[in-house]
Amino acid sequence: MATEIRQQDGITIVEPSGKIVGPAVSELREVILPEIEAAEAPRILINFENVNMIDSSGLGALMEARALASRKDGRIGVTNVGKHIRNLIVLSRIVNQFEHFDSVTDAVSGLSN
Repeated sequence: MATEIRQQDGITIVEPSGKIVGPAVSELREVILPEIEAAEAPRILINFENVNMIDSSGLGALMEARALASRKDGRIGVTNVGKHIRNLIVLSRIVNQFEHFDSVTDAVSGLSN
């Protein structure tokens, strides 16, 4: 799994690609957690456009990131969530834990407020 990170209007955009399973889950943690720790009130957007699979460990990493961000009055949003990942998030009953956006532009605007 490769992950790109960029900043846009004070929002950290994390763009993983491939499958978030096995060792890739640790890679995702290593990317997201320092971004959360470095910010006073982190605003993180995870763009799933290039992710085709995530497992329960990957969902656990997302929940860990959400918990850390919320302790710092931060927010985490997701965008471009494919059908497979959306179904897993719904079945895991964590769908309401993340702010969902239709596009990166909408997310940057929404998380900036």
